[in-house]
Amino acid sequence: MRTVGLIGGMSWESTTTYYTLINRGINSALGKSHSAKILLYSFDFQKIEELQLAGDWLTLKKRIVGAGQILKRAGADLIVLCTNTMHKVAGDFEKQVGIPLIHIADAVGQTVVEQGIKTIGLLGTTFTMEERFYKEILEEQYQLTVVIPEKVDREAVDSIIYNELVRGIVSATSKDRYFDIMDKLTGQGAQGIILGCTEIGLLITTYKAPLIDSTIVHARAAVERMLK
Repeated sequence: MRTVGLIGGMSWESTTTYYTLINRGINSALGKSHSAKILLYSFDFQKIEELQLAGDWLTLKKRIVGAGQILKRAGADLIVLCTNTMHKVAGDFEKQVGIPLIHIADAVGQTVVEQGIKTIGLLGTTFTMEERFYKEILEEQYQLTVVIPEKVDREAVDSIIYNELVRGIVSATSKDRYFDIMDKLTGQGAQGIILGCTEIGLLITTYKAPLIDSTIVHARAAVERMLK
């Protein structure tokens, strides 16, 4: 079994889900009392959030790469960056750190294709929904048509993530708001919905169309790579 390095704390609410899912995946594959070999570097998310909102992506990149280098020195064989948004700075992560990064958009794209879906809705932070670093992988490498909410709905999705979900707040009102937005996306032709923020799965677990929870599929990809 390979050792996985988790770069987490963005937020810790979803990082705990990664830890649980990876351990369960390893135990399911190997049986007995087996569990995962995991190293964890966990950030203080308040600092990360402030840098995101300030647009200081250079500092964020340095911190993510630095965390990866620490994990490599500690013995990690591969890295899982436990967040969708921070993949914005992961372009040359492998080159700078020197070990493989399991990219979350690849895990998501592969799952969407396996389900036979061609047009997919995307929910996430405004960075993930509006910028190209995530969507271009889905569109260019997996030939998917990606549908995102209209501006007012994107703002609502983002606000609920930053003001509620990363703080562990799960609201029935917010859940209904997400369902309304998801209904609009399926009305635009989306055959399924990507939960493209690792905290959204805390709020949304079922829907009338297929859900691709980025946290679940990313953790599953990590287990597969750990056991190769």
